[in-house]
Amino acid sequence: MKKNEIQLGTIHAGFSYFLWGLLPIYWKLLDHVGAEEILASRIFWSFVFMLIVLYFTNKWRLFHSTIKEFAENKKQLYALLLASVLISVNWYIYIWAVNNGHIVDASLGYYINPLVSILLGMIILKEKLSLYQYISFGLAIIGVLIITISHGSFPWIAIALALSFGLYGLAKKLINVDSSVGLTLETIVITPIAVIYMVYLFIHGTNAFFAAGVQTDWLLIGSGAATAVPLLYFAKGAQKIPLSLLGFLQYIAPTLMLLLGIFVYQEHFSKVKLISFLFIWSALAVYSLSKTISFAGKGLKEKESSQ
Repeated sequence: MKKNEIQLGTIHAGFSYFLWGLLPIYWKLLDHVGAEEILASRIFWSFVFMLIVLYFTNKWRLFHSTIKEFAENKKQLYALLLASVLISVNWYIYIWAVNNGHIVDASLGYYINPLVSILLGMIILKEKLSLYQYISFGLAIIGVLIITISHGSFPWIAIALALSFGLYGLAKKLINVDSSVGLTLETIVITPIAVIYMVYLFIHGTNAFFAAGVQTDWLLIGSGAATAVPLLYFAKGAQKIPLSLLGFLQYIAPTLMLLLGIFVYQEHFSKVKLISFLFIWSALAVYSLSKTISFAGKGLKEKESSQ
């Protein structure tokens, strides 16, 4: 993989995580709408937004040819179906968590997510880990155990978010298509279900889109762009950089989410959570150190070979 491709992929992925870190602000504006309706609207308007993107970028032919290729390649088709389901599950849990006062818990999930991505890279993609990376896993596990024992219940929000998005990232690595075409295919798989649910709400007169005012309508419509733009950048980045580096960049989103949860939305941050987060942060620091040592070692070898 070329160096400039890795740099460009890093920029794309990093920007996507920055946008994701700010998304709680957007979903809080819709906290008067049920999480299920927000999810359905998010899926439907993301699909509409992506159709517009394909039109203005002249990728309709590529879109149709890709559909034919997926019909013939069962492995990529299954990866697409898996990605669609995983991202929908992740969206729902995240929306519910944000609008029910669990932004800090969601941020914990996305702190754990990089380590899940590294683990998946090791198990599925056979990426090798160093001693430092194994130590980082141990520290992260201790952090999760502290929260579990102190609360007497499993931190399901954090773990579910980490696993669903980590597996989504892996599925994206297996789908070798244009990023905008890939996202359109992902949304088209789930859109029929979203439309059926929206029609169901309309028939029963319980939908917010026609009852909560113009501002709510525009926010629900805008959820398509708010969803698609960071996913497009993430898809571009995921295909150009190693899964382990992708995990490293994910620190951006949970940091912003944690700051929003504590200082903007005044969520409770207990001493136990602080101790747990310290273990998670230590795990990420150890992992960062391992990457720094690895990059330095490669640079030294390249310098020696050039002499």
